[in-house]
Amino acid sequence: MAKYIGKRLLMGIISIFALITVTFFLVHLMPGNPFNLENVNQAVQDRLMSYYGLDRPPHEQFGMYLEKLLQGDLGISYKKVGMTVNELIALKAPATIQLGVIAYVLALVLGTALGIVMAVSKREVLRGGIMFVTVLGISIPNYVLALILMLVLGVQLDWFPVLGLDTPMHYVLPVITLTVYPLAQIAKLVRSSYMEAMNQDYVIMAKAKGLKPARVAFVHVLKNAMIPVITISGPMIAFLLTGSFVVENLFTIPGIGLEFVQAVSNRDYTVILGLTIFLGMILVLCNLISDIICALVDPRIKLED
Repeated sequence: MAKYIGKRLLMGIISIFALITVTFFLVHLMPGNPFNLENVNQAVQDRLMSYYGLDRPPHEQFGMYLEKLLQGDLGISYKKVGMTVNELIALKAPATIQLGVIAYVLALVLGTALGIVMAVSKREVLRGGIMFVTVLGISIPNYVLALILMLVLGVQLDWFPVLGLDTPMHYVLPVITLTVYPLAQIAKLVRSSYMEAMNQDYVIMAKAKGLKPARVAFVHVLKNAMIPVITISGPMIAFLLTGSFVVENLFTIPGIGLEFVQAVSNRDYTVILGLTIFLGMILVLCNLISDIICALVDPRIKLED
């Protein structure tokens, strides 16, 4: 276990380093600079570029950035005066994480329930209706769904607010938008794995021993049917965080997604890099945790040494 975790962490560190390297040089290939504004003359721009070391060769800037990064310093924002990237992440991350966690929990609970219904229900109409909804949920882009929800439930019916994240009611539309796609994915995955698990020898043996149907369904079938869901949970959580970029912009939610888009528009290099590192670390951590949980849920899955 320890060797496996160490190996995965090493692979994660290498992946993050590669991500940092690619992102660093790509953002520096963007035309213009953070201080290229119409109301700022060239002399002032040159002084600012020199002050922040942006006039140095790219490889020197990269070395300076890595040196600060090893000390836990993600740098200072070029656009938000006096604010470091560390402070910016601490300020903006909670809103994005809250939306992602709520959406994931809802998708997991409702998707699992719908998947089981599709697997065990004998009503063709019910199974077909749920399947249609899941296919639709996978097919429709989240920004299209967000616009539909805003127009119908927010503007025409005026049931929910559409801007900001000030009250619990403000969470409804963005959470629905983020939940639909992973919910549909989980439902289809649970349906397939549940139906497959029901035909396994250990389930047939459990039924033959006279175990209660509820015990067979939840302890033997569902436990193993959830392994594929756990496996994709890491990438799914990362999707919910990165997928919230569009959602946060549409609903004007002050989270990491909105901040990232603004940073790209403003060429705020350090913020782009800092948010990329933060999201990359979340992805690596979620994948590691999902692998470990899979091994704990099913002892037949062995962690590689």
